Amino acid sequence: MFWILAAWVGGFFRHFKIATPEDADDNLLHWTLILLIVGVPVGLPFVTTTTLAVGAAYLAEEKAIVQKLTAIESLAGVDVLCSDKTGTLTANKLSVREPFVCAGVDVNWMFAVAAIASFHNVKNLDPIDKITIRTLRRYPKAREILSKDWVTEKYTPFDPVSKRITTVCTCDGVRYTCAKGAPRAVLKLADCSAEEGELFKNKAKEFALRGFRSLGVAVQRGNEPWKILGIYPMFDPPREDTAQTITEAQNLCLSVKMLTGDAIAIAKETCKMLALGTKVYNSERLIQGGLAGSRQHDLVEKADGFAKVFPEHKYQVVEMLQNRGHLTAMTRDGVNDAPSLKKSDCGIAVEGATEAAQAAADIVFLAPGLSTIVEAIKVARRIFQRMKAYIQYRIALCLHLEIYLVTSMLIINETIRSELIVFIALFADLATIAVAYDNAHFEQRPVEWQLPKIWIISVVLGVLLAAATWIMRGTMFLENGGIIENWGSPQPILFLEVSLTENWLIFVTRGGKTWLSWQLVGAILGVDIIATLFCVFGWLSGGPFEQTSPPDPAHFSDGTTSIVTVVVIWGYSVGVTIVIATVYYLMTKITWLDNLGRTPRSKTEERMDSILGRLSKLAIEQEPGSDSGTTRFVLSTRTVDVEADE
Repeated sequence: MFWILAAWVGGFFRHFKIATPEDADDNLLHWTLILLIVGVPVGLPFVTTTTLAVGAAYLAEEKAIVQKLTAIESLAGVDVLCSDKTGTLTANKLSVREPFVCAGVDVNWMFAVAAIASFHNVKNLDPIDKITIRTLRRYPKAREILSKDWVTEKYTPFDPVSKRITTVCTCDGVRYTCAKGAPRAVLKLADCSAEEGELFKNKAKEFALRGFRSLGVAVQRGNEPWKILGIYPMFDPPREDTAQTITEAQNLCLSVKMLTGDAIAIAKETCKMLALGTKVYNSERLIQGGLAGSRQHDLVEKADGFAKVFPEHKYQVVEMLQNRGHLTAMTRDGVNDAPSLKKSDCGIAVEGATEAAQAAADIVFLAPGLSTIVEAIKVARRIFQRMKAYIQYRIALCLHLEIYLVTSMLIINETIRSELIVFIALFADLATIAVAYDNAHFEQRPVEWQLPKIWIISVVLGVLLAAATWIMRGTMFLENGGIIENWGSPQPILFLEVSLTENWLIFVTRGGKTWLSWQLVGAILGVDIIATLFCVFGWLSGGPFEQTSPPDPAHFSDGTTSIVTVVVIWGYSVGVTIVIATVYYLMTKITWLDNLGRTPRSKTEERMDSILGRLSKLAIEQEPGSDSGTTRFVLSTRTVDVEADE
């Protein structure tokens, strides 16, 4: 709009009409049309969408199915990854180690009870129940016990509140209630002595310190008291590539935080194996404990992970990280994880995730492990680099033509024909669609749209391109015609020079860290050949040209251009591109410019943090009113029973 206004003001001083004469180039509406064609990047949404769509195909090769194209941009900018433990950091291949059996208890009887307290549909067993059933191969007598006439009366699946599975069944007329679950939850069922209880707790703690997930087993015969049978530990080894992948993620300035439902001791031991850091905290103590406000947010930001997490804790951790300005990705697989996946900037459903988790996620991974996610982040950053290169290129292209066309209108009362301007715009967009297939590099830090930096670089490049076009046009005022070696005309010569320098600008903005792809080179070369044919044969050049104000001393042809002149234009355009590439390289080496527009991710707002921390500790309670049959709702402090660390 600025350049259109400038053209109209200059046109009024030259006494140009608004719409007449209709067939001439020197009326204001004709100038406005030309500047609108140049200034409105109609192909920008098409090119960027194509780049994202092709990028989604690249991510599919990495076993990552993109459900929202905008998720690619979010994944490229992620700087915190909240990862689950089982299946992502570990191999999800459980194995049962040497169990602890209480005094006077047969280990075969303990495993038989554990098998009874498992899901009875063998085709849909979860990993824990599956390994429990498979362990019976090592205990033949336990299989003999199970071969008796057992009849199940009631099965209660695991839930986060009771933390155990319970099965009521009968055998030989005797009623048994079998339970399996977290050691503390099982211990609460039995009325055992203090010594037995302490020994049971110590064994559970010992297994946890060794990185084992342990399950307690108890049984009730008839109406007799519950009896603790023992604990059997399970080990889920870390994936072979996880430690190396975490190091690679840290090199990409990506902070990995582990969120697991296991005890703190297990989480810390796993972190040690993965060289992840051992600043792991109890999620209940963090979210509902004594911390509040800024201290609460600081702990979430600096933590390496959280143990004993529930879905509400995952949501709150993501929310606190986002309040601090971090772009957060969350990897989960359960039905209850849908809210946290929706809340995160990039929700990732890992391999084997439920349909609910997949529906809530932005990206669904079909391969296990953290390495797949890190590779996908690299691909996303490459896609972002392609889009940024095109945006810089497109802004510089618009500024190039806006500056040159308006100044040429005002100074020499000349412009490039609107028909040729249309083809310049078409060539620019059609050729750069191939940037979606370019061999882009990826940044070593999370990316973001640094708009001040993009504008400064694009403006400098646009000004240089406009100056180069003016230099070439200025030579035609020399006695010998300047750049016109044999014969030619300004219209096709300007068209070819603008087309070549603008098409080659994408080679500059993409950077020189990777080799050009053959698709991009082929597309640019194709439109360059077509532009050269336009120049040679004078297509759409308007026929004979005569410059009147100021007059040209050289005589121009009827629109065709000699091969010698075309070669000179190509050589001149190569020189302009080299100069522009040098300036672009020097600008990228300026430290303050490289960081311009990059906002710090951690934003500490103590007052807001304190308000949010206080609100998280409030609950709405329903109380009976003074009048019969009425109720009222009041705000009160939420009370939470925080267990000791295990």
